[in-house]
Amino acid sequence: QVQLGESGGGLVQAGGSLRLSCAASGRGISIYVMGWYRQAPGKQRELVATIPDGGRPNYADSVKGRFAISRDNAKSTVYLQMNSLKPEDTATYYCNVVDFDGRVLWGQGTQVTVSS
Repeated sequence: QVQLGESGGGLVQAGGSLRLSCAASGRGISIYVMGWYRQAPGKQRELVATIPDGGRPNYADSVKGRFAISRDNAKSTVYLQMNSLKPEDTATYYCNVVDFDGRVLWGQGTQVTVSS
């Protein structure tokens, strides 16, 4: 069974940086798209960034120029470098993986809190 393990969340002041990591472990998965979504209290979950295998990253307009997504296929790991963080970036961040069979996996979430 494949599992996603997230790390890197925390509390940071506005203008600061954090780096999130998510590693997929287990057998039987060939990953197509890796990405990050976030959900703030009282709001719907929204896309932050995705990166397909061998393709270009895609970003939400709200994070363009501040966040960078990357992946290491050898480690089945996706990263999210978050710079110039704002209080409105405060949310639970979820790792998301889609494999070539169309299976969708979600991580348990990691909390990011940005203080003003």
